[in-house]
Amino acid sequence: HIVCDVLIRHEDGSFLLTFRDPNKDIYPACWEASAGGSALSGESPEEAARREMLEETGLTAEKLELISITRRPGSKAAVYAYLGKVSCPKTSVRLQAGETVDYQWTEAGPFLHMIREEPVLKKQYPRYKPYLDQLTLTEKKTNY
Repeated sequence: HIVCDVLIRHEDGSFLLTFRDPNKDIYPACWEASAGGSALSGESPEEAARREMLEETGLTAEKLELISITRRPGSKAAVYAYLGKVSCPKTSVRLQAGETVDYQWTEAGPFLHMIREEPVLKKQYPRYKPYLDQLTLTEKKTNY
């Protein structure tokens, strides 16, 4: 089946991180860097990504860019990873009850560090690697 995942980046270059509800069965009370879930019957991957992003954050991407399609080992799921670009007020985020309890916008440098350290972020890293490798190169050039 199709699973969609959206990494959300604001026009100012920061990334949206959400804090998982402490009552979640899997990875409670951890930061994550995406909105996502399974596609409904008849939904395209992009339609599912847009719906999940709206449900989980209250945000709508002006542009969705497909970063990768990966398969989970031992699973029949194909994970479509997107970059969702937004230009809304940062206070527009609306958390989904039972899923997330807090959020923060994080600049690229700290985000690139966190995605390699935090439990859920480390798990998300491989699907975003092509994009994050380019971002890392850009950040290095900017900081030198």
